[in-house]
Amino acid sequence: MSDQNKIPDFDPRGPQLVYVAVADHVAARIAAGELRPGARLPAERDLAVEYGVAYLTIRRAAQVLRERGLIVTVHGKGTFVADPIPE
Repeated sequence: MSDQNKIPDFDPRGPQLVYVAVADHVAARIAAGELRPGARLPAERDLAVEYGVAYLTIRRAAQVLRERGLIVTVHGKGTFVADPIPE
């Protein structure tokens, strides 16, 4: 576990699907306040490099986060942390 706000370390070799692991890690970053409501997320390709996964894995993780109501994507503008964040 990383020291910063008790965000668990990202482990793509864990028992769950990689895109779910990415979604859970981003959700933990949002819950810990590292990513604040209204904050713009990095581009999907940049997140793929950051997490060391394929671009399409990030796209699938973003879909899961949208379904959870944690992020919103505005065409032509980017992806943002939802404001307000659901409980």
